[in-house]
Amino acid sequence: MTTRRMSLKHIEAFRAVMQTGSMTEAARRLHTSQPQVSRLVSQLEAIVGFALFDRIGTRLLPSIDGKRFFQDVEKAFAGLQGLESAASNIRTFGGDRLAVAAMPRIAGGIVSKAVARFKRDYPDTLVTIHSGAASTVNTWISSGLCELGLAVLYDEDPPGIDVAVLLSMDCVCILPKQHRLAHKKQIHAADLDGEAFVSFPLGSGPRERIDRILVASGIKPKTALESDLGASVCSLVADGMGVSVINPLAALEEQRYLDIEVRPFKPAVTVRLGMMQAPGAPHSRLMTAFTEHVREVLDSQLAHIAPYRR
Repeated sequence: MTTRRMSLKHIEAFRAVMQTGSMTEAARRLHTSQPQVSRLVSQLEAIVGFALFDRIGTRLLPSIDGKRFFQDVEKAFAGLQGLESAASNIRTFGGDRLAVAAMPRIAGGIVSKAVARFKRDYPDTLVTIHSGAASTVNTWISSGLCELGLAVLYDEDPPGIDVAVLLSMDCVCILPKQHRLAHKKQIHAADLDGEAFVSFPLGSGPRERIDRILVASGIKPKTALESDLGASVCSLVADGMGVSVINPLAALEEQRYLDIEVRPFKPAVTVRLGMMQAPGAPHSRLMTAFTEHVREVLDSQLAHIAPYRR
């Protein structure tokens, strides 16, 4: 004959009767029938080998042994509740930390918006935003200082970094207000012949990519100033220091605050917005969840770059 084993249903029935003092109330709490609760309690008494309740007429009173057993049952349930809390903490990334690196305008725009959305869903996760030039972001990612990085990539992927492309887009030409080319609906490379050019530093990805396009079009860039930050390039253009070709994320963001004109540029200089992480680093659920929030921001709040998206 098979010996019946104690199950969670037995314990839940006993606990409900102890807490309510009634088989009927226990059945209501457990969404079952009173006979089912009575049967489970009787089976549990047979399993443990002692009476859990003293039955006095229609009254049901815990026995001394039943009270002692209930104390251990409560300890076990406290442990289960601790496990539930631990699981909830893991599920919602409670106590986790995420360090995200991005270039300044992206950090203050896309990343900040994504973090705000992310924190509404996972309020107990600490997110740290680091901002710096593209080369600095690359260093933070490859060294493991930051788990995720967001950057505009003008050429091939940075060495030693894994990249997931979030969107592709074409660069734009930016001009000072009242510039002689401002009347044109789009700017061709040939239009910039002889123009002072605000460029990125020599040897950087943006500089090499844009210079190749201009040279291939027969234009030798007349570099007037250099800066490794898109916001600074836009500010210099607004101050009349020259024209430039830059990614539309930076250009359209800065246009809100600066007196610059933004025009499509031909031939196309296609760049990518990439989510970066160190090679071989595990892509955790936390990182996946944050990346999805970044994608939501791109889909819902970047309609203004739609003409330049690929």
